[in-house]
Amino acid sequence: MVTARSAHLTRRVLQLYIGLALYGVSSALLVRGGLGLEPWGVLHQGLAERTGLTIGVVSIIVGALVLLLWIPIRQRPGLGTVSNVFVIGIAMDGTLALVPDVHGLGAQIPVMIVGIVLNGVATGLYISARFGPGPRDGLMTGLHRLSGRSIRLVRTAIEVAVVATGFVLGGSVGVGTVAYALAIGPLAQLFLRVFAIPDQHGGSTVVARGTPEQAILRG
Repeated sequence: MVTARSAHLTRRVLQLYIGLALYGVSSALLVRGGLGLEPWGVLHQGLAERTGLTIGVVSIIVGALVLLLWIPIRQRPGLGTVSNVFVIGIAMDGTLALVPDVHGLGAQIPVMIVGIVLNGVATGLYISARFGPGPRDGLMTGLHRLSGRSIRLVRTAIEVAVVATGFVLGGSVGVGTVAYALAIGPLAQLFLRVFAIPDQHGGSTVVARGTPEQAILRG
């Protein structure tokens, strides 16, 4: 017999892995759109250009290295943290293998829009599952806690450094990068509410004020 508790856990696990897989798909669509990537995607693409590795493999390596930075800042990973490292990169490479490049703004703009919106959906899904933040989000919240600086400042500093480094290495920065930066906060906040999973007492555990996830998204 399926209990309410096991059904609750099953939903959380499904949301986690569907969300992470869709995040990888959305990142791949931004690559195929060719109009600019999300900040960390710029770095991953730049490193891929320099190393000859696939962008998905680079994403996995960078995620693992960022996770190592959690040790000195005393962040604790969860199932979602470790899964984030691998699932997104695998889904991204799988999508890139199936979806060809698109050409012409008439095709590129819709692909970019779908990629950004899907990224918001994916973010809402996997954060709502509450299995721990991704390596990059955890780095932000950990530095925020240690430095006393605002999440907005820490996030901005990290992402500016990431975009600049990725651009120098050959990553794609463009209108898609700007559109992503402007849209992802509102989109993710919307989908956090859509996919919020009530706790065992019937209250939402995702949209409560003051959670690290909300602080990151408000940026």
